[in-house]
Amino acid sequence: MSHELIALFIFSSMMLMLLTGQRVFAAIGGVATLFALMLWGKGAYEMPFNASFVLLNWYPLLTLPLFIYMGYMFSESGIASDLYRMFHVWMGPVPGGLAVGTIGLMVAVSAMNGLSVAGMAIGASIALPEMLKRKYDKVMVTGVIQAGSSLGIMVPPSVVLVLYGMIARQPVGHLWMAGVLPGFLLAGLFVLYILIRCILQPHLGPALPIEERRLISWGERFRLLRAGIVPLVIIFSMTGLFLMGVTSLVECSAAGAAATTLAAAVNRRLNRRVIEETLRNTLSVSCMFMWVILAALCFGAVFDGLGAVHAIENLFIKKWALSPWHVLVMMQLTYILMGMFLDDTAMLIIVAPLYVPLVIKLGFNPIWYGVLYTITCQIAYMTPPFGYNLFLMKAMAPPEVSLADIYRSIIPFVLVMILGLAIVILFPQIALWLPEIYFAR
Repeated sequence: MSHELIALFIFSSMMLMLLTGQRVFAAIGGVATLFALMLWGKGAYEMPFNASFVLLNWYPLLTLPLFIYMGYMFSESGIASDLYRMFHVWMGPVPGGLAVGTIGLMVAVSAMNGLSVAGMAIGASIALPEMLKRKYDKVMVTGVIQAGSSLGIMVPPSVVLVLYGMIARQPVGHLWMAGVLPGFLLAGLFVLYILIRCILQPHLGPALPIEERRLISWGERFRLLRAGIVPLVIIFSMTGLFLMGVTSLVECSAAGAAATTLAAAVNRRLNRRVIEETLRNTLSVSCMFMWVILAALCFGAVFDGLGAVHAIENLFIKKWALSPWHVLVMMQLTYILMGMFLDDTAMLIIVAPLYVPLVIKLGFNPIWYGVLYTITCQIAYMTPPFGYNLFLMKAMAPPEVSLADIYRSIIPFVLVMILGLAIVILFPQIALWLPEIYFAR
């Protein structure tokens, strides 16, 4: 049997195991270990052993549990509720203002947490009930929350970009800097769409009645601005100090975690329940990611040993005679296809060990490609029939929001995200300018 057929058989076996509902790390790592033993005998057991040492010796991985801790502390301590109240008061008079404020809330959450699930939970529990009470269209607001929460995997500190950097062997600092401008580009496109849609169709996002606005004094409005100071301080203590060169990558994550804890304590919300829930969730998610990365390293080692990367290169370039840009488009389409059934971590593990060497071979920048991968993951999150955000939204939404409503809600936002993806593809410097400027110093 040729190496190409063996690689295809391994890939198919792994997909089959994933479809059975097995845990991602068990399916991928188990298949990789089994085929390694079948192909190379007893000595192949050293592959997962060596992979575990690579994982444990990777110092930047310390950022992973610290950033996860930040997200859960931000959510559990109620700081997000204060921030949304500020957006509610200041953006309410604008048509669609609460939806725009929700995007602002999601950007703030994303800048302090690397997971989209935190943004989804905060949006569904805080923003969704408020917008429905204000007679916002239920289809539009569910789309707003899903699109806004997807920014969590783009804006630093993105856990997905950390995993990409680990698997693709790219510096996480460069990836985070590369994700800043594309993240704000997508947020800006979301806001622009919401404003235009609500100006043309005011019933979708009515402004707050003037009677209600008069009940809020200007003194109270300015006092509410203090809610925006806390996230700014946290972001500065983390990203700001990192950009200034005061802290390293790991140190900035520790500073951010400490600042978030201090903010909860100052607001008198740091109690035993908050600490226990935050630590329990942090430990659970961190361990899950550690096992997933370990499985990915093992799987990548097996594929590298088979020469699967060269097989794919020969198929796309020599046999099919595709141009580099055609290959790039095909890669993004496979992400969207897999995103209908798998989450971003599983997709990354399956294809990154194959695609990243090919991307470099084709002459593309792997940092730029990491941003393209992340944007495509955001699109795949909201792609029927089994997009991750669709069912997460259904689980958190009130009964009057049906699954059909959720499916319809994502159509315009997916189109907006495809536009954003096309812009970043056509103008790579949107992703590359900031890391080039900063790391050239």
